[in-house]
Order: sequence, then structure tokens, then C-alpha cells
Amino acid sequence: MNRDAQTYTDELDLDETPPVRFDAVLQPHTSLGPRGFRLLMAVVGVIGFTAGVAFLMAGAWPVFGFVGLDVVLVYVAFKINYRDARRYETIKLTDNKLVVERVGHTGRRQKWSFQTYWLKIDLEEPTTPQSALMLRSHGKVLEIGSFLAPHEKHDLATTLRRELDKLRRQPPSQ
Repeated sequence: MNRDAQTYTDELDLDETPPVRFDAVLQPHTSLGPRGFRLLMAVVGVIGFTAGVAFLMAGAWPVFGFVGLDVVLVYVAFKINYRDARRYETIKLTDNKLVVERVGHTGRRQKWSFQTYWLKIDLEEPTTPQSALMLRSHGKVLEIGSFLAPHEKHDLATTLRRELDKLRRQPPSQ
């Protein structure tokens, strides 16, 4: 295939792709960065070891093992938090559909597509940590951003509603 034909094909592909009106990546918060985690574990380890040795010298040797268990539990809790932080959701709004892709901490992908004209964004007011941000259309219901803080859910719902309203008000393209 010659170069001109390839360029022409690429241009056609670009024209067929509808413009993205809204694009967001939602990710859970992480507690600490890698450097902060190492520093925290060093401090917890030193304090745990010092306390364990003090109890060992006082004759309460079983406490040494429990203090060590505390250090291990803190480590495991942070590792679980970091594993869960690998998940994310992407939201893309085009002229005719809203696509939500969810990637779990294992890399498993799930994808949902909603037609924009009938899409409804629901969020319980007042927004609390238990409030669910729901997408509803034609009997399909999907919760998005379950890991977001209440104000982030509210901001996302407001932005999505505004973009959908703009899209619905615009005259149909020819």
C-alpha cells in the first residue's frame, strides 16, 4: 500500500469518530505514596520493635509476638489499599452515547454504553459517603464512582448533567 492511500484511510477514520465532549478518569485515593509508605513502615517497625523488646525484658515475652503482628497487619492493610487503588473508571461522552469502562484491580475490564438522549443522572441529596451516583436508561442502572468523596460525586453529577443538557439542546447535525 502506498503512503498516500494510507494517509487517506487515516483521515477517513478520524472523520467517522464522533468528538468526545466529556472525558474523565476516576480513581480511588491512595493513603500514601511509596516513599511515605516506607517511612511509615520504618517508624511503625522501630516503635513496635522497641515496645516488644521492653515487654520482653519485663518478662512479658508473648507481647513481643503481638506487637510484631500489629506491624504485619499495618503492612497488609496498606498493601490492600494500594491494590484497590489500581482500579479505575473512564467516562466518555460523545454526541450519541456515554461509555463507562471499569477496570478492576486485577485488570479485568467491563464496559457499558448508554444512549445520551434518554440517560438520567441520579444522586441522592444531600450527598453523603453512602450516596450512590447512578446512570439510568432503558432499565439499565449503573453505579459509577463508588469510591469518590461526596463532593466529588456531586461535582461529577453536576458536570455530566450540564454536558448532557448542552448536547440535548444542540440542533441535530446534518
